[in-house]
Amino acid sequence: MPAYHYKALDDRGILQKGLLEGDSARQVRQQLRDKAWSPIEVQAVEDKGSKDRRYKKPSAYELALLTRQLSVLLASGIPLEESLAAVAKQSPKPHIQSLMLGVRGHVLEGMSLARSLQQATSFPPLYTATIAAGEKSGHLDLILNQLADYTENRFALQKKIQGAMVYPIVLMVIAALVILGLMSFVVPKIVKVFEQSEQALPWITQVVMGLSQLITTWWWLMLAVLTVFVILTLRFVRTPAGKLMVDSATLKLPILARLSKGLNAARFASTLAILVRSGVPLIEALHIGAAVTTNLHIQQAILHAADRVTEGASLSGQLERSPYFPPMMVQMIKSGENSGELEEMLSRAAVMQESEATNFISTLLSLLEPLMLVLMGAVVMVIVMAVMLPIVNMNDLAG
Repeated sequence: MPAYHYKALDDRGILQKGLLEGDSARQVRQQLRDKAWSPIEVQAVEDKGSKDRRYKKPSAYELALLTRQLSVLLASGIPLEESLAAVAKQSPKPHIQSLMLGVRGHVLEGMSLARSLQQATSFPPLYTATIAAGEKSGHLDLILNQLADYTENRFALQKKIQGAMVYPIVLMVIAALVILGLMSFVVPKIVKVFEQSEQALPWITQVVMGLSQLITTWWWLMLAVLTVFVILTLRFVRTPAGKLMVDSATLKLPILARLSKGLNAARFASTLAILVRSGVPLIEALHIGAAVTTNLHIQQAILHAADRVTEGASLSGQLERSPYFPPMMVQMIKSGENSGELEEMLSRAAVMQESEATNFISTLLSLLEPLMLVLMGAVVMVIVMAVMLPIVNMNDLAG
């Protein structure tokens, strides 16, 4: 049954928008009139664009939630099209409702769930490939349950990292505002006393006075230059050459290199684990695993490994030649290949890498907080010294 977007005035004259299913637009208008609403516009979902229209992508939380809901419904024996309709009705977000009803429409036309998700173009390749494997094996409910666990774990890791970064970011912003306030309002009023005296000022006082005058006089120019610089930098980073340059620089900096390698290894291992466990062929799983990594150099290394595996080489041997993957992870994959338990070893490697990456990030953030306090204290101390040194010199002269 097709879905229709509608706009209508309710019995209080308030404009209402939403989605309804019906055999025709006329039936949807009748449904609205039965609710004492006055229909203004009724339009089929397919009429708003092509059949392969792009829906708004669900967030990590929304993807985890709808995956879990769909898994529970299918495990309860509810038919797929009814499960999709129930998930759409359950969501309060219009774009999720539109997305799931669009997927349901493709399913009712005879498409598989994986093909319907691909038509929506809002789901990652990992998601559609895993569901396709579940449909082929006849265990879609079990595969969806595994996929729900995977998406929830990824979302939990993302929220944990974001939550840990809140305090350092707030501290950094407050420190910057305090220093700008001192340089813009406090220092200019104090140094006016020293400008009228004929004594030579210490170099540190002269530097602070110069910076204060620069900030108070040319703040608008500095802000404009900074804005232009940020915009141009962001545009350059989004280009292939810029992305490649940034990724290369990231892998050369000690702390950032370890962080990038750890996060990408964890993402690659967890993706490969869920795909292999779901029955996706290893070569296809490697290509999808490369797509979910964020560093182009690591992505190229995985694609090169996939090409060699196609020729008969072992996965662990190819990963071992790359400097981007931890030796422990490579050794676990090698053990899985030798024992025939690659799925289990990939799962263990994924858990280990995610735990190691999370611990490393937590350590960095715990060190960042005192470093920010020390940096802020050092800057304030320099400003205080710039103000106090001329006063001390004046007292020495008076003595």
